Amino acid sequence: MSKNHKGPTPGRANQKAEYFIAERIHSGGISGKRFAGPVIKVATAGIVLGVTVMLLSLAIGNGFKKEIREKVSGFSSHIQVVNYDFNQSFESNPITHDSLLVGRLRAISGIQNVQRFITKPGLLKTNNEIQGLVLKGIGKDYQTDFLENILTAGQLPRTDSTASSNDLLLSEALAQLLQLQVGDEVFMYFFQEQIRIRRFTVCGLFNSHLPDFDKSFAITDLRILQRLNGWETDEIAGYELVLQDFAQLDPLGQAVYEETADFLSASGNLLRTQTIRQTHPQIFGWLDLLDMNIAVIILLIVLVAGFNMISGLLILILERTNMIGLLKSLGMADWPLRRIFIYLATRIALKGLLWGNALGLGLAMLQKHLGWARLDPANYFLDTVPIALPLHHILLLNIGALAAIFLMMIGPSYLAARISPVKALRLE
Repeated sequence: MSKNHKGPTPGRANQKAEYFIAERIHSGGISGKRFAGPVIKVATAGIVLGVTVMLLSLAIGNGFKKEIREKVSGFSSHIQVVNYDFNQSFESNPITHDSLLVGRLRAISGIQNVQRFITKPGLLKTNNEIQGLVLKGIGKDYQTDFLENILTAGQLPRTDSTASSNDLLLSEALAQLLQLQVGDEVFMYFFQEQIRIRRFTVCGLFNSHLPDFDKSFAITDLRILQRLNGWETDEIAGYELVLQDFAQLDPLGQAVYEETADFLSASGNLLRTQTIRQTHPQIFGWLDLLDMNIAVIILLIVLVAGFNMISGLLILILERTNMIGLLKSLGMADWPLRRIFIYLATRIALKGLLWGNALGLGLAMLQKHLGWARLDPANYFLDTVPIALPLHHILLLNIGALAAIFLMMIGPSYLAARISPVKALRLE
């Protein structure tokens, strides 16, 4: 043989031998007590089921949080800039609209829209019913995507005409309570220095499936509320800021605060910035609890799948006691022997993850596009099971599950190294 010729290194050859033995055990090519096939199938099925449930739990949890956040934000926006006073009611003190300030706010990266608004409480009265609510005035700069998505009948209030309209967008819940339909006229009473009455025409109906909001809010033209309040045409309750990404709420809230903290309007108004987490702390505190619930579910499933793999690997090791004794008598070291069963466990885990992802993501996509799983809106605030599963969540879930299962396999592999060759070869 030539001196320059180099054969395979012993370490690489051993690894190939260990992988070959693991593959033969997995395929049933190395005889045992015929437990390998059922054990491998049960272990694989356990991982498939676990990964499927984890993916669906994460997708549904994320989807539920996303839908509720969007609905609450649709009524109140992500960030509000209002008068710096101690008035926490919907009967707010005005600020003067400033186009320069709006331009500075729009220039902040991540701000999608800056829109004017006014809120005013009042009483809707029909012949037989009376109901208190908050009337929200919007202008032509208002982003109406959310309102269009929840619109169930009629149309949105007209805000782009030269003259203000008396259109009123009402929820289905209030319309049913007051026995109103699209096109009906209704009177609303406002309590100021003296009671003022305004007649509105129901232009449309909406249903957000959030009862607290549906029964509390109605939408109309901003200019109507300006006249009711006796304000000038450039006076508003404040600005609503819509973000491109909700995840940037806190840093963008701080950026808006820094932009408005030292701002003084021509009328001498100071401004206050508040995020939706500050205006609705109960709702977002409740949503944050979902993260803990999802984490507990994923942890329990990983533990169950891990212990399922541990028990399966222990059975495979005990079933191959004679083989282990023969390999050790032929000079195989402990670590290469352990690697055989770690390779085997990794093969089972990867197969389970592959099929689990296919099943979990398949069910999630079917639900997202077909909406076959329905919910009772009265209890869940949604009519279908929501789905939202970003790619990085899928990757992190798979990497974490594989790492957890792999770490659990190290312990049982010690059992193979502790088996005595003499006792193993004598064992029938």
